Amino acid sequence: MNLRTHLLAGQVIPAHPLALDASRRFDEKHQRALARYYFAAGTGGIAVGVHSTQFEIRDPQHNLFKPVLELAAATIAAELRATPRDYAMIAGICGQTAQAVAEAELARSLGYHAGLVSMAAYKTEPEAAILAHVATVAKVIPVIGFYLQPAVGGRVFSYAFWQKFAEIPEVVAIKIAPFNRYQTIDVVRAVAASGREDLALYTGNDDTIVADLLSPFTFEFGGRKVTRRIIGGLLGHWGVWTHAAVKLFREAQKAAAAPTVDAAWLARANAITDMNAALFDAANRFHGCIPGILEVLRRQGLVASVHCLNPQEVLSPGQAEELTRVSAAYPELTDDAFVAANLTHWRR
Repeated sequence: MNLRTHLLAGQVIPAHPLALDASRRFDEKHQRALARYYFAAGTGGIAVGVHSTQFEIRDPQHNLFKPVLELAAATIAAELRATPRDYAMIAGICGQTAQAVAEAELARSLGYHAGLVSMAAYKTEPEAAILAHVATVAKVIPVIGFYLQPAVGGRVFSYAFWQKFAEIPEVVAIKIAPFNRYQTIDVVRAVAASGREDLALYTGNDDTIVADLLSPFTFEFGGRKVTRRIIGGLLGHWGVWTHAAVKLFREAQKAAAAPTVDAAWLARANAITDMNAALFDAANRFHGCIPGILEVLRRQGLVASVHCLNPQEVLSPGQAEELTRVSAAYPELTDDAFVAANLTHWRR
């Protein structure tokens, strides 16, 4: 597989949650079922060891980073032997340089194609130091950049930062997830200015998924207009209702290529944002984000519990009711029937 070509074609890449049992132990059976579900749903890859997988898997008392990455890699490898196709395995890479390099080396050894590099460990360091960090990790494994929203641990970066970021040769994509239109445009404009046609832009803005996928971003450089698009998504939201997400994404690709966009897409955009508000617990500053994802999967039978490694991460009051509301309001954006038809096979 040519990774750049695959990413530039536009893919649905869900962030892979962590399955725990009722005693908060790693639930390998349901973890495998999740990976099989994402593959069967038609995704173009998965991201493992990222926020939805719970950063605590790296803590010494859990020591789950390697087991989780190994299990996902082995499960997808088995699926690919049965049904060969191009498929991107992406590992979350965290920490400052020594930790990040070690995680990148492990991911590469397990067959992962790229690392989604979090910069959240750098709270106050100069932007130049962070760029040097990313460039070092990129020598180990191809890098997908990650603009993480400040509400969940990210920081705001300058336009100049993203200009320099786009100059790192081994960067293959950027996940844009500041949940902020101004900062989203900063990244797209910086990449457009760089001339990097081989650098794929992916949305991580779970609050504006459809708008990101349908919007052309046009800028003028030296009297010449340049248009860039966000061509795929690497999203926590797509860790649930994934079969429906793939269908919607393919339709959005066609809509984006048409001369005009049907106004009905505006209603769909708002529906998905409404669903995401319940899923990610926007009313409580995203406190119940991971439990919200797990609750949808639990209701479908894809995980056994909504437990997180951190006992403080629980559904917020009223969040379960909100999930019930949006699931009933937008059945065309859910995939309960698809899951029910295949669940026994995935949990084998």
